[in-house]
Amino acid sequence: MFSQVLLMQVTIAAGVAVLVTGLFLAPLSKQLDHEAMRRALAIAETTAQDPQIAQGLLTTPPTKDGPVQQEAERIRRATHAEYIVVLDRHWVRWSHPTTSRIGRTVSTNPSDALAGKEVMQIDRGTLGRSARGKVPLYDDHHRLIGAVSVGIAYDSVRARLIGVIPGLLAYAGGALAVGALAAWLIARRVQRQTRDLAFSDISALLAEREAMLHGIREGVVALDRSGRIRLLNDEARRLLGIGDEAVGRVPDEALGTGRTTDVLAGRVTGTDLLTVRGRRVLVANRMPTDDGGAVATLRDRTELEQLGRELDSTRGLIDALRAQDHEHANRMHTLLGLLELEMYDDAVEFVGEVVGDHRVTSEQVTEKVQDPLLAALLVGKATVATERGVALWVSERSRLPDRLVDPRGLVTVVGNLVDNALDAVAGTPHARVEVELRVEGRTVVIRVRDTGPGVPVDQRELVFTEGWSTKRAPAHGKRGLGLSLVRRLAERQGGSATVDTAGGGGAEFTVVLPEALSEPELEPGPGPEPEPTARRS
Repeated sequence: MFSQVLLMQVTIAAGVAVLVTGLFLAPLSKQLDHEAMRRALAIAETTAQDPQIAQGLLTTPPTKDGPVQQEAERIRRATHAEYIVVLDRHWVRWSHPTTSRIGRTVSTNPSDALAGKEVMQIDRGTLGRSARGKVPLYDDHHRLIGAVSVGIAYDSVRARLIGVIPGLLAYAGGALAVGALAAWLIARRVQRQTRDLAFSDISALLAEREAMLHGIREGVVALDRSGRIRLLNDEARRLLGIGDEAVGRVPDEALGTGRTTDVLAGRVTGTDLLTVRGRRVLVANRMPTDDGGAVATLRDRTELEQLGRELDSTRGLIDALRAQDHEHANRMHTLLGLLELEMYDDAVEFVGEVVGDHRVTSEQVTEKVQDPLLAALLVGKATVATERGVALWVSERSRLPDRLVDPRGLVTVVGNLVDNALDAVAGTPHARVEVELRVEGRTVVIRVRDTGPGVPVDQRELVFTEGWSTKRAPAHGKRGLGLSLVRRLAERQGGSATVDTAGGGGAEFTVVLPEALSEPELEPGPGPEPEPTARRS
């Protein structure tokens, strides 16, 4: 590439120098011709104004020693003209540098000058090619008596032109040398910037880059030194939910405010940074480039996070089942002992109490929460809470009809809040978690209270930030996503998610979801009784 760029630059510089030289010489030649003709015309006018010339033409014959010849030669030698010819109205010469031609007619037509006109031209005569000026000659009474023709040798004009060329070529050569040096410096800079790659290598790299960027399953976002997006691959467009209109804009304009924007802009640093964009959980890494820009990669972790949460739930259920199995074994041993002691009434009462506890818990939940998904969630969480030594209660004020617009979204909200509350109170004395689901028109208000240590005032906004958590990360990944998803779901529906201090000193999370319930269906009024149909015989 270095040699090709240098050759192209030098060729361009040389071409420009030649073009400029030609463009300068062409008008210069015409200018020198015009100046020579103007000079010849000026000498002719000066000669015609000499009274001795007109007087001699009228009073003396055309001879080589006549006053006309003497005066014309004096003016010719003084002005360095090639010739000065004075002629009468019959085209006869009265003066000429070659005295033998005096008394003969001129070789070129002087009719324009003898008609009273001034003439400038480049023409060829007996003395060769010359720049000529011709003017009419008048006597003292302003009567036309002849003409004066002055010529300047064209070789002198050409010599002046040729004399200018060496200096002009010197300047052009200097300009070419400067251009060649500049071309060399530019080529060296291009060589360093392209790391001495050939054009074919660069073309191949570009083709490979396009194929790689649009083929990989990771989102790639490239930013320039000004922090503007200059490249997005297909996966980045899908994960971020933006298109080509984002190219050329800063992340704040293209994505809006949020942690994803802060990560791409470099305001949040680190590796494998978790962020939430819409319903997607992303892992972002940002690496600066040598030109002052940066490249950020994005991986979709949504399914992995869901699998991780399912794994946590499964482990919790396994622990609960293991504890239940242990408790069930104890109960079976107790029942077996009662039967062996023939205490049948006590055995029946014991079995009834065990079965009744579970039935009462399920009935209490389903009576207040009519949505089957949410009711099943709370029943399961109650079982897990019991095994962890935590009392999970559904508030007496809770009433939730089976008219949820997005049951899965509400399950996500309640599940995350209950899980956080259970983690906060587990292992504390008199651990208790209370869930309240209240309806105000079509708005659902969710409150989850616990008896844990609560949330400090200076951390009540941080708890809703992606990636922020005070708990140890699980084996499958990182924490700090549950509350962020809760707030994101609430804000998407025009609601809010806040945390405050509960009445007993723990934490109270409140989530407001406007328009979370559908309009109730109107029951049809009593209509006319159907007419009895005839039975088949």
